[in-house]
Amino acid sequence: MHTEPIIAIMYDFDKTLCTRDMQEYDLIPKLNMSASDFWAEANGFGRAQKMDGILAYMYTCVKRCREKGVSLKRESFVESGRNVELYKGVEQWFDRINAFGKEQGAKIEHYVISSGMKEIIEGTSIADKFTEIFACEFYYDEQGNAAWPKTAVNYTNKTQFVYRINKGVLDVSNDVDLNRSMPDDSKRVPFTNMIYIGDGLSDVPCMKMMKAYGGQAIAVYQDDSKEKVEELLIKDRVDFIFPADYSKDGELDRTVKNIIKKVVISDALTDINQMQLKGIGE
Repeated sequence: MHTEPIIAIMYDFDKTLCTRDMQEYDLIPKLNMSASDFWAEANGFGRAQKMDGILAYMYTCVKRCREKGVSLKRESFVESGRNVELYKGVEQWFDRINAFGKEQGAKIEHYVISSGMKEIIEGTSIADKFTEIFACEFYYDEQGNAAWPKTAVNYTNKTQFVYRINKGVLDVSNDVDLNRSMPDDSKRVPFTNMIYIGDGLSDVPCMKMMKAYGGQAIAVYQDDSKEKVEELLIKDRVDFIFPADYSKDGELDRTVKNIIKKVVISDALTDINQMQLKGIGE
Protein backbone atom coordinates (compact mmCIF):
# COMPACT_ATOMS: atom_id res chain seq x y z
CA MET A 1 0.00 0.00 0.00
CA HIS A 2 1.35 3.39 -1.00
CA THR A 3 2.19 5.69 1.92
CA GLU A 4 2.64 9.45 1.81
CA PRO A 5 6.36 10.20 1.35
CA ILE A 6 8.01 12.57 3.80
CA ILE A 7 10.33 15.16 2.28
CA ALA A 8 12.74 16.96 4.62
CA ILE A 9 14.00 20.42 3.68
CA MET A 10 16.97 21.39 5.86
CA TYR A 11 18.31 24.92 6.19
CA ASP A 12 21.32 26.64 7.55
CA PHE A 13 20.06 29.92 9.04
CA ASP A 14 22.62 32.73 8.94
CA LYS A 15 22.86 34.15 5.40
CA THR A 16 20.58 31.34 4.23
CA LEU A 17 17.26 32.51 5.69
CA CYS A 18 18.43 35.81 7.20
CA THR A 19 20.76 38.46 5.79
CA ARG A 20 23.72 38.14 8.22
CA ASP A 21 24.85 36.36 11.37
CA MET A 22 21.89 36.37 13.76
CA GLN A 23 23.92 37.68 16.71
CA GLU A 24 24.65 40.88 14.78
CA TYR A 25 21.11 42.29 14.73
CA ASP A 26 20.67 42.85 18.47
CA LEU A 27 22.93 40.79 20.75
CA ILE A 28 26.34 42.12 19.69
CA PRO A 29 25.17 45.77 19.60
CA LYS A 30 24.02 45.34 23.21
CA LEU A 31 27.65 44.57 24.06
CA ASN A 32 28.74 47.92 22.57
CA MET A 33 30.89 46.04 20.09
CA SER A 34 31.01 45.96 16.32
CA ALA A 35 30.35 42.62 14.68
CA SER A 36 33.89 42.53 13.30
CA ASP A 37 35.39 43.15 16.76
CA PHE A 38 33.23 40.48 18.41
CA TRP A 39 34.09 37.80 15.86
CA ALA A 40 37.77 38.76 15.88
CA GLU A 41 37.85 38.38 19.65
CA ALA A 42 35.95 35.06 19.62
CA ASN A 43 38.01 33.59 16.79
CA GLY A 44 41.29 34.85 18.26
CA PHE A 45 40.43 33.34 21.65
CA GLY A 46 39.56 30.04 20.00
CA ARG A 47 42.82 29.89 18.09
CA ALA A 48 44.88 30.84 21.15
CA GLN A 49 43.25 28.14 23.26
CA LYS A 50 43.12 25.56 20.43
CA MET A 51 39.38 25.50 21.06
CA ASP A 52 36.42 24.62 18.87
CA GLY A 53 35.37 27.86 17.19
CA ILE A 54 31.71 27.46 18.11
CA LEU A 55 32.49 26.90 21.79
CA ALA A 56 34.80 29.92 21.62
CA TYR A 57 32.03 32.22 20.39
CA MET A 58 29.59 30.87 23.00
CA TYR A 59 32.17 31.50 25.74
CA THR A 60 32.88 35.00 24.42
CA CYS A 61 29.17 35.74 24.36
CA VAL A 62 28.73 34.76 28.02
CA LYS A 63 31.92 36.54 29.11
CA ARG A 64 31.04 39.80 27.39
CA CYS A 65 27.43 39.74 28.58
CA ARG A 66 28.62 39.40 32.17
CA GLU A 67 31.10 42.24 31.75
CA LYS A 68 28.55 44.58 30.18
CA GLY A 69 25.64 43.66 32.45
CA VAL A 70 23.63 42.24 29.53
CA SER A 71 21.04 39.67 30.52
CA LEU A 72 22.04 36.03 30.10
CA LYS A 73 18.48 34.77 30.51
CA ARG A 74 16.88 32.66 27.78
CA GLU A 75 14.07 35.15 27.22
CA SER A 76 16.60 37.91 26.51
CA PHE A 77 18.24 35.85 23.76
CA VAL A 78 14.83 34.90 22.38
CA GLU A 79 13.88 38.57 22.30
CA SER A 80 16.95 39.25 20.13
CA GLY A 81 15.34 37.05 17.49
CA ARG A 82 12.57 39.61 16.99
CA ASN A 83 15.09 41.84 15.20
CA VAL A 84 16.38 39.27 12.72
CA GLU A 85 15.90 40.37 9.11
CA LEU A 86 14.73 37.55 6.85
CA TYR A 87 15.24 37.34 3.11
CA LYS A 88 12.49 38.27 0.72
CA GLY A 89 9.69 35.70 0.68
CA VAL A 90 10.92 33.64 3.63
CA GLU A 91 7.89 34.28 5.87
CA GLN A 92 5.47 33.01 3.20
CA TRP A 93 7.74 30.21 1.95
CA PHE A 94 6.93 27.43 4.41
CA ASP A 95 3.15 27.42 4.15
CA ARG A 96 3.35 27.67 0.36
CA ILE A 97 5.79 24.77 0.02
CA ASN A 98 3.77 22.68 2.50
CA ALA A 99 0.61 23.27 0.49
CA PHE A 100 2.37 22.35 -2.75
CA GLY A 101 3.70 19.15 -1.19
CA LYS A 102 0.23 18.22 -0.01
CA GLU A 103 -1.12 18.77 -3.55
CA GLN A 104 1.52 16.34 -4.82
CA GLY A 105 0.75 13.75 -2.14
CA ALA A 106 3.79 14.40 0.07
CA LYS A 107 4.34 15.66 3.59
CA ILE A 108 6.96 18.42 3.81
CA GLU A 109 8.99 18.91 6.99
CA HIS A 110 11.38 21.80 7.59
CA TYR A 111 14.47 21.66 9.81
CA VAL A 112 17.16 24.12 10.85
CA ILE A 113 20.75 22.89 11.20
CA SER A 114 22.69 25.96 12.29
CA SER A 115 25.78 27.03 14.20
CA GLY A 116 23.80 30.06 15.33
CA MET A 117 21.82 30.28 18.57
CA LYS A 118 18.66 28.23 18.97
CA GLU A 119 17.25 30.78 21.40
CA ILE A 120 17.55 33.60 18.85
CA ILE A 121 15.95 31.46 16.12
CA GLU A 122 13.07 30.71 18.51
CA GLY A 123 12.42 34.45 18.68
CA THR A 124 11.98 34.85 14.93
CA SER A 125 8.63 34.99 13.18
CA ILE A 126 9.26 31.62 11.49
CA ALA A 127 10.27 29.53 14.51
CA ASP A 128 7.00 27.59 14.51
CA LYS A 129 7.47 26.50 10.90
CA PHE A 130 10.18 23.97 11.77
CA THR A 131 9.73 20.37 12.88
CA GLU A 132 12.98 20.76 14.82
CA ILE A 133 15.65 23.42 15.29
CA PHE A 134 19.15 22.01 15.69
CA ALA A 135 21.42 24.85 16.77
CA CYS A 136 23.75 25.98 19.54
CA GLU A 137 21.98 26.26 22.88
CA PHE A 138 22.86 27.07 26.47
CA TYR A 139 22.10 25.24 29.69
CA TYR A 140 20.57 27.69 32.19
CA ASP A 141 21.32 27.60 35.93
CA GLU A 142 18.94 27.91 38.88
CA GLN A 143 18.81 31.68 38.40
CA GLY A 144 17.90 31.24 34.75
CA ASN A 145 21.23 32.48 33.40
CA ALA A 146 23.24 30.84 30.62
CA ALA A 147 25.85 28.74 32.38
CA TRP A 148 27.21 26.14 29.96
CA PRO A 149 26.87 25.04 26.31
CA LYS A 150 24.03 22.53 26.10
CA THR A 151 24.43 21.90 22.38
CA ALA A 152 27.21 23.09 20.08
CA VAL A 153 26.75 22.69 16.34
CA ASN A 154 29.98 23.12 14.42
CA TYR A 155 30.50 22.83 10.70
CA THR A 156 31.42 19.14 10.62
CA ASN A 157 29.07 17.77 13.28
CA LYS A 158 26.14 19.28 11.38
CA THR A 159 26.04 15.97 9.52
CA GLN A 160 24.90 14.07 12.65
CA PHE A 161 21.65 16.01 12.52
CA VAL A 162 21.07 14.91 8.94
CA TYR A 163 21.38 11.33 10.19
CA ARG A 164 18.96 12.11 13.02
CA ILE A 165 16.38 13.34 10.52
CA ASN A 166 17.06 10.32 8.32
CA LYS A 167 16.39 7.90 11.20
CA GLY A 168 13.73 9.96 12.98
CA VAL A 169 15.88 10.26 16.13
CA LEU A 170 15.43 13.97 16.88
CA ASP A 171 16.32 13.92 20.60
CA VAL A 172 19.96 15.09 20.67
CA SER A 173 20.56 13.18 23.92
CA ASN A 174 19.61 9.89 22.26
CA ASP A 175 22.81 8.54 20.73
CA VAL A 176 21.87 4.89 21.25
CA ASP A 177 19.12 4.86 18.64
CA LEU A 178 21.09 7.18 16.38
CA ASN A 179 23.98 4.72 16.20
CA ARG A 180 21.83 1.59 16.03
CA SER A 181 21.95 -0.25 12.71
CA MET A 182 18.76 0.24 10.73
CA PRO A 183 17.74 -1.13 7.30
CA ASP A 184 17.46 1.61 4.70
CA ASP A 185 13.82 0.84 3.99
CA SER A 186 12.88 1.44 7.63
CA LYS A 187 14.48 4.89 7.91
CA ARG A 188 11.90 7.62 8.37
CA VAL A 189 13.22 10.04 5.73
CA PRO A 190 15.41 8.51 2.99
CA PHE A 191 18.36 10.62 1.90
CA THR A 192 16.78 10.74 -1.56
CA ASN A 193 13.86 12.64 0.03
CA MET A 194 16.11 15.38 1.43
CA ILE A 195 16.94 18.90 0.28
CA TYR A 196 19.68 20.93 2.00
CA ILE A 197 19.76 24.70 1.53
CA GLY A 198 22.84 26.60 2.70
CA ASP A 199 25.07 29.49 1.74
CA GLY A 200 28.73 28.55 1.90
CA LEU A 201 31.68 26.53 3.10
CA SER A 202 30.20 25.83 6.54
CA ASP A 203 27.48 23.83 4.79
CA VAL A 204 29.78 21.75 2.60
CA PRO A 205 29.75 18.59 4.80
CA CYS A 206 25.93 18.42 4.64
CA MET A 207 25.91 19.34 0.96
CA LYS A 208 28.41 16.58 0.20
CA MET A 209 26.17 14.10 2.05
CA MET A 210 23.29 15.09 -0.19
CA LYS A 211 25.42 14.65 -3.29
CA ALA A 212 26.72 11.28 -2.09
CA TYR A 213 23.40 9.77 -1.01
CA GLY A 214 21.00 11.02 -3.66
CA GLY A 215 19.54 14.12 -1.99
CA GLN A 216 19.68 17.65 -3.39
CA ALA A 217 22.01 20.46 -2.29
CA ILE A 218 21.22 24.11 -3.00
CA ALA A 219 23.35 27.17 -2.23
CA VAL A 220 21.79 30.63 -2.00
CA TYR A 221 23.65 33.90 -2.26
CA GLN A 222 23.54 37.66 -1.98
CA ASP A 223 25.19 39.71 -4.71
CA ASP A 224 28.48 39.96 -2.82
CA SER A 225 28.68 36.21 -2.23
CA LYS A 226 27.80 34.92 -5.69
CA GLU A 227 31.40 34.07 -6.59
CA LYS A 228 31.72 31.93 -3.45
CA VAL A 229 28.74 29.73 -4.30
CA GLU A 230 29.70 29.56 -7.97
CA GLU A 231 32.88 27.87 -6.75
CA LEU A 232 30.75 25.28 -4.94
CA LEU A 233 28.86 24.57 -8.16
CA ILE A 234 32.05 24.30 -10.22
CA LYS A 235 33.53 21.85 -7.70
CA ASP A 236 30.31 19.78 -7.78
CA ARG A 237 29.55 20.35 -4.11
CA VAL A 238 26.02 21.59 -4.82
CA ASP A 239 23.38 20.84 -7.44
CA PHE A 240 22.03 24.38 -7.84
CA ILE A 241 22.77 27.99 -6.88
CA PHE A 242 20.15 30.76 -6.65
CA PRO A 243 19.76 34.29 -5.29
CA ALA A 244 18.47 34.25 -1.71
CA ASP A 245 14.92 35.07 -2.78
CA TYR A 246 12.15 32.79 -1.51
CA SER A 247 9.33 34.54 -3.36
CA LYS A 248 6.56 32.69 -5.16
CA ASP A 249 7.52 31.64 -8.71
CA GLY A 250 11.15 32.65 -8.17
CA GLU A 251 14.01 30.41 -9.31
CA LEU A 252 14.38 28.78 -5.91
CA ASP A 253 10.63 28.29 -5.51
CA ARG A 254 10.24 26.64 -8.91
CA THR A 255 13.25 24.37 -8.45
CA VAL A 256 12.26 23.12 -5.00
CA LYS A 257 8.76 22.38 -6.29
CA ASN A 258 10.25 20.42 -9.20
CA ILE A 259 12.39 18.43 -6.77
CA ILE A 260 9.30 17.65 -4.71
CA LYS A 261 7.49 16.40 -7.82
CA LYS A 262 10.52 14.28 -8.74
CA VAL A 263 10.65 12.70 -5.26
CA VAL A 264 6.93 11.88 -5.32
CA ILE A 265 7.18 10.27 -8.76
CA SER A 266 10.28 8.30 -7.79
CA ASP A 267 8.62 7.13 -4.58
CA ALA A 268 5.53 5.96 -6.48
CA LEU A 269 7.63 4.04 -9.02
CA THR A 270 9.59 2.38 -6.21
CA ASP A 271 6.33 1.29 -4.59
CA ILE A 272 5.14 -0.27 -7.86
CA ASN A 273 8.44 -2.12 -8.23
CA GLN A 274 8.29 -3.46 -4.66
CA MET A 275 4.66 -4.58 -5.06
CA GLN A 276 5.50 -6.46 -8.25
CA LEU A 277 8.48 -8.17 -6.63
CA LYS A 278 6.33 -9.13 -3.66
CA GLY A 279 3.68 -10.54 -6.01
CA ILE A 280 6.26 -12.69 -7.79
CA GLY A 281 7.51 -14.03 -4.49
CA GLU A 282 4.09 -15.07 -3.21
